[in-house]
Amino acid sequence: SRFEACWPALMKDSHGVIIIFNPELPSHLKEIEMWYSCFVQQQPLPDSQCLLVAHHKPGSAGDTENLSLAHPLNKLKLIHSNLEEDPEDVRMEFMKYFRSMITLINESREREEMSIIS
Repeated sequence: SRFEACWPALMKDSHGVIIIFNPELPSHLKEIEMWYSCFVQQQPLPDSQCLLVAHHKPGSAGDTENLSLAHPLNKLKLIHSNLEEDPEDVRMEFMKYFRSMITLINESREREEMSIIS
């Protein structure tokens, strides 16, 4: 893509990656493998810091049970979002994810400060 030159700047010092995709588009299922490879594996970021969001459009069948992702995507935390049916669930999952990222950032900052002191 023509934005690939910007990717290193986007990735610099990032602590987490959220990949949102439409599970009904086969092309998206291939693309998320590429996003995962570029933004998670190459950094490298731990899988625990990556969140996959399968976003179901209003009125779509939204088969949330049978979405099987290929390895290594199947190891990632996956949430289904359908803003018509359960926006609150999605909000809660996002809050959980952001809280875990904030904890992580604070811990790494504390480690850095301790290493400077000692």
